Amino acid sequence: MACPFFMPTHKAENGMWLHPSRLPLGCGWQGYCTAPGYDGVIPETQRLQEECSLGYSSTCPRLPADRAWDAIRFAVSHENESLIRVVYVCEKSHLPAEHGNLEYRVHDTQWVVAHADPRIQKKAECFLDSWLQKKRPSFSSENESENIHEQP
Repeated sequence: MACPFFMPTHKAENGMWLHPSRLPLGCGWQGYCTAPGYDGVIPETQRLQEECSLGYSSTCPRLPADRAWDAIRFAVSHENESLIRVVYVCEKSHLPAEHGNLEYRVHDTQWVVAHADPRIQKKAECFLDSWLQKKRPSFSSENESENIHEQP
C-alpha cells in the first residue's frame, strides 16, 4: 500500500528500508506530496519511510480528513510475452473503495489501459518498473527508464 497522495519520482537507492522488496511499490521510492495545499512538498525521510510509502498514516499533518482512499495496492494479475495486467485496489478504512485493471503492452513498451488519476498511474508505473526488474531481468534498464512511463 502507498499513500494516495504520495507521488514517487525516483528509486531510493540508499537502503532506507529494512526490506525494500516487500514495499507496496516493490522497492523504496523518493517523491513528493500531492495533498491539497501541500503539492510538491518533499516529505522528511522518516515520514517517507513510515507513512508515504506505506499508506494508512494517521499522524501525517498533510493528510486531508476528507479523502477517497487511505492506501493503494498493486499486483500483477496476468502476464505473457506481450501483455502485463496490473490490478489496483484503492482502500478506505481497510476496505476496497475502487479497483480495476491497467494493461502494459511489453513489445510496444506502453500502457494500453492507464488510470485517469495521475497519482495512481504513476504508482502503477513504479510498481511495474520494480516488478519487471525482479521478474524479467532481461527487460533492459534502458527500456524501463525510457518507456515504462509512457501512456497512450
